[in-house]
Amino acid sequence: MRRFSTSIQVVLLLACLLQPTALPAESVPVHYREGVSHGFLVVRTQDGKPIADGESTQVTQGDRVTDRMRFKFKDGSIYEETTVFSQRGTFRLLSNHVVQKGPLFKRTMETSIDATSGQVTVRYSDDHSTEKVLTEHLELPPDVANGILFTLVKNVQPSVPKTTVSYVAVTPKPRLVNLEIIPQGREPFSIGSYTHKAVRYVVKVKIGGVAGAIAHLMGKQPPDTQTWMLADGAPAFVRSDGPLSGDSPVLRIELAVPAVWSDSAPATRSQK
Repeated sequence: MRRFSTSIQVVLLLACLLQPTALPAESVPVHYREGVSHGFLVVRTQDGKPIADGESTQVTQGDRVTDRMRFKFKDGSIYEETTVFSQRGTFRLLSNHVVQKGPLFKRTMETSIDATSGQVTVRYSDDHSTEKVLTEHLELPPDVANGILFTLVKNVQPSVPKTTVSYVAVTPKPRLVNLEIIPQGREPFSIGSYTHKAVRYVVKVKIGGVAGAIAHLMGKQPPDTQTWMLADGAPAFVRSDGPLSGDSPVLRIELAVPAVWSDSAPATRSQK
């Protein structure tokens, strides 16, 4: 009986080390082209406590878009992401660079994805604070969603039951998995005296093959991400509940409005 139990443990360990098999995925068509933008964000815990301030900037040059997002956490943690993608017919990732460090994350890590060549480089600190570097070549399909998930969700039609895209998960070993984007219907929300409706999407991580089955069996399945997009007229990001990375807790990201002004001018001026 003990030998049988030991054999099962070995099989489980080997299965967890297997490269997961990606499921068939699809590129998302461009229904709404991205343009120049600069927005402010706030990160909260699941119970609504603000723990970080952030901003997102985006510039375009022809069909090429550069998106930058960064967060400063109250505990000193930093998260920065720079993504370059094209929007010619369909959205296509060109490069993605992520830096994460601080107490919020289990490890300091810097990830670079060159989607054109398929090279993925991961710099990270192990459990003994020793810096290590992993460089791997992956056969990346044209629908990789790293850094452009919110853009893709804005362009997913709510009438489509499920959209599947690819994603490079870093643990820190890079692996190709799938994301399933599933619309959940419209939900009302308000801003001041205005009431709007947002389409809520659930984004599920799908690890194919034996590795996926074992991850589910052992409770290692990554948590879902919930994303809300404005449904009135032009779609726009409203809120997201999910992990920033594979080793961060589930966090809420929302739009924020700057409330502190540095000038001393009065709020109202007399008319001459």
